[in-house]
Amino acid sequence: MSELNYFELFDIEVAFNIDEQALKTKYYKLSRKWHPDFFTQESLERQAEVAVMSEKINQAHKVLSDRESRFKYILELHGKIGGPDNQVMPADFLMEMMDINETIMDLQLDFDQQRYDEVLTDIQTFENELNSGVLSDVDRYDGGDKSDEVLDKIKDYYLKSKYLLRIKENISTFAHALK
Repeated sequence: MSELNYFELFDIEVAFNIDEQALKTKYYKLSRKWHPDFFTQESLERQAEVAVMSEKINQAHKVLSDRESRFKYILELHGKIGGPDNQVMPADFLMEMMDINETIMDLQLDFDQQRYDEVLTDIQTFENELNSGVLSDVDRYDGGDKSDEVLDKIKDYYLKSKYLLRIKENISTFAHALK
């Protein structure tokens, strides 16, 4: 059994935007084909092989069906993320996030509903701009442009979106504590 990447396993093109219905259809087909219950009369070695394949199918579906996981996986396939050298974010972004984090810390110490609403709006605006900014690069990649320039822009988007997610989780956590 050769080591296929998740896209090869599902026989679909490596792409950030995928046909989710086609993915689901292929997932069900592969799940039925490799379901361990159909191999109970096989040798223990074959049963173990089937169990591994079944788990890989489940993991592949989980990754490919989730947008953020799919982005991360494609960037890993291209060696764009995974190591500490691949996690550098632009200084201007970090400065903006530092300002937001400081506001959040201030809110934790002295809550003000208006400032809270403003920071939520700022975060949402930043996230909307980030999401709309990556669309053309994703389209270029999915259209065949697998250049480092395109992948680096998508990586930049991915790292920023993960950072924003952590900020949103942080603000959500302390906001729930206030209620």
